Amino acid sequence: MDRARGRLRVYLGAAPGVGKTFAMLDEGHRRLARGTDVVVGLVEAHGRPRTAELADGMEIVPRRTVVYRGTAFTELDVDAVIAREPRVALIDELAHTNVPGSRNAKRWQDVEEILDAGIDVISTVNIQHLESLNDVVQQITEVPQRETVPDEVVRRADAVQLVDMPPDGLRRRMAHGNIYAPEKVDAALSNYFRVGNLTALRELALLWVAGRVDDQLDQYRAEHGIEGTWEARERVVVALTGGPEGDTLIR
Repeated sequence: MDRARGRLRVYLGAAPGVGKTFAMLDEGHRRLARGTDVVVGLVEAHGRPRTAELADGMEIVPRRTVVYRGTAFTELDVDAVIAREPRVALIDELAHTNVPGSRNAKRWQDVEEILDAGIDVISTVNIQHLESLNDVVQQITEVPQRETVPDEVVRRADAVQLVDMPPDGLRRRMAHGNIYAPEKVDAALSNYFRVGNLTALRELALLWVAGRVDDQLDQYRAEHGIEGTWEARERVVVALTGGPEGDTLIR
């Protein structure tokens, strides 16, 4: 008998370093302690010792090697994860773009295959990688985001959990060398990790999650025949002229 489609849980953050991968691995350990069959499909530690240490003691599925233009890269091995048949697979960075020549262009497409095989997946993504916010984030940070994931992929996840951290706390974490290598810290604090940028990204993340909660509330009211309006959040009216700026206004 075929297994039912797996469930997707996503840890969402406003910026690198808030602790999404750490939270994902921590949940993996909790599930292991309860007797669940959990494997690490792919984790990107980015040189962060505490994150790498948290993967210790967990079964790690070997990555697949892809050669592109004479250079070897490693990617998530979808077939190996499916063949292993765990109950839960931890797969980092949902918006990642795979090396050319891979079966799928994006990691979220790899995750879809694993979910279709009946395996639960826990993953991570930053708010700046959501397609609908791509241009907004670039205006705020002046940094283009080349790796994106369709909002719908994250919206239809069974659970989305915001990993939140105030800007000052994140900057302290950066200054202590817990996010980037020491030689990159000053430039990061002066550019992408400015307080204004982090505050704006945090607000975007909070609003996006609030929107998803609002969708869930509407679905609950529809399923239970509740016709009255619950004023649980503000309402926004957008005036469209039919011009090219319409898409931006809607976002």
